[in-house]
Amino acid sequence: MTTRAPFRITVCGIEELPGHCEAGVSHVLSILDPDWPVPAAFGRFGTHERLELRFHDVIEDISDMRPPGREHVARLLAFGRDLMAWPVSASEAHLLVHCHAGVSRSTASMALILAQARPGWPAKAVVEEVRRIRPQAWPNLRIIELGDALLGRNGQIIAAVGELYGRQLQARPEMAEPMIQAGRQREIMTARTALVHEGPMAPDE
Repeated sequence: MTTRAPFRITVCGIEELPGHCEAGVSHVLSILDPDWPVPAAFGRFGTHERLELRFHDVIEDISDMRPPGREHVARLLAFGRDLMAWPVSASEAHLLVHCHAGVSRSTASMALILAQARPGWPAKAVVEEVRRIRPQAWPNLRIIELGDALLGRNGQIIAAVGELYGRQLQARPEMAEPMIQAGRQREIMTARTALVHEGPMAPDE
């Protein structure tokens, strides 16, 4: 998809990867569960740079789960800096970010890479671009918190993502209970706080 970023961006889930084999992807950020096999679709991609990170889509420390850590976020940000310094031209680069569903880990990572690439953008503009590219985005809060700190954004990205949660929860209130049961209460609380502060929001506001 075209974007206001200095490079093309695609966000998807594992099942969508085969549809991007001929898309001219130059860089791939691949986020997988720790024991998940490497997707076979990558064998049909052209030459590309790829960073593979492995952690679960959780936001708290949960037994038998590997949450995203500071080292993971530092590595994805370093990958983003490498993309910007790509020898050909960043404008010719095409970044594909994927996780299992293309909703949580991937959109959080994309938000941080965009925020780093465009330091002058307000956090709300970064998150709005994420939503434009991937309308179903629900960025993983732990990744956002770690990245906000590493980028020195003083909580601004966290607040903007909270507003996005509010929009998504307003559109799909049935999401709340399953996410609470999955240990993501803090995201739902953040969404509800944003709705209280902002009031009703139109879907395309």
